[in-house]
Amino acid sequence: MKSQVVVYNLALIRSLWECRVKKYIQKQKKEEERQEKSALKNYLLSSPLAGSTVVLWLTEEWTFRLEIKKRALLRKSQLEVADELYHIHDKHFQSAERTSPDSGIDVEAEDRNFIFELNGEHHTEIPDYLKEMVNVRQWHINRTSIQEIPGYIEVFQDLKVLQLSHNGIRELPPEIGTLINLRELDVSYNRLSGVPPQLGDCENLEKLDLAANLDLWELPFELSNLKKLLYLDLAGNRFSSIPICVLRMSSLQWLDISSNKLKELPQDIDRLENLESLFLQKNIMTYLPNSLCNLPKITMLVVSGENLVQIPTYICSSPHIK
Repeated sequence: MKSQVVVYNLALIRSLWECRVKKYIQKQKKEEERQEKSALKNYLLSSPLAGSTVVLWLTEEWTFRLEIKKRALLRKSQLEVADELYHIHDKHFQSAERTSPDSGIDVEAEDRNFIFELNGEHHTEIPDYLKEMVNVRQWHINRTSIQEIPGYIEVFQDLKVLQLSHNGIRELPPEIGTLINLRELDVSYNRLSGVPPQLGDCENLEKLDLAANLDLWELPFELSNLKKLLYLDLAGNRFSSIPICVLRMSSLQWLDISSNKLKELPQDIDRLENLESLFLQKNIMTYLPNSLCNLPKITMLVVSGENLVQIPTYICSSPHIK
């Protein structure tokens, strides 16, 4: 049986519990009032035999039965809350199963119920029990001491978001290429020195964040297949030029390659026809090519001026470029 990871609405749980507790207190109060008016209790207290062995035994038996009844009321209240939570989960999960990701509903809102989260530097590896949670659609593993992503990640075919920032990850497994539904991959602030070419098989990827891996200096040509990629962050690495595969990411709108070792931009950078924002600051370029003027949608261009000696006139005068 496959496991489902569901994140409940804590406010809803709290309100249900508080409501049940209130009802339980009211029932308990009524029971206490009924006891005070109890004919048997009044008789035992006022009986001429009060204090005798028989009366003491009857009193203990009466008290015992009352305690059992109180516990039964509390247990019933707990079961009613659990039952309501079960029906809420069941209704929500069935609704999610009936809804296709392509139906126009906010996918992120739906996937919020299938998230695995892990935080804290005391974590050194991903727990084994995760491999049983194959319905998970998002991994959020941040600020841990984890260095390796297990190869069994390939069983998570519904995975859409991989947020793995601020860890100690040294490499990504080639099995990551089997995640055909993956839309977002964030491995920023890790220790990557390379990226597996199989990542190019994740053809639905829209966001890729590789910032601040320090030793990353090239990307495999296979990443040219990422035709749906909109956002690419390569800031804070060791790139001396824009990788060839990047120029073939035809849908790219946002590119940050700041804080690298760029000496120049390729003359065919105008292949990125959909590029809107380009961040080039903190590199060692001395000029910008005229081909930048051919980018029809560019509206944001950020560069550092300390080494630049040549900037196309169009860029300086264009009212559309900030």
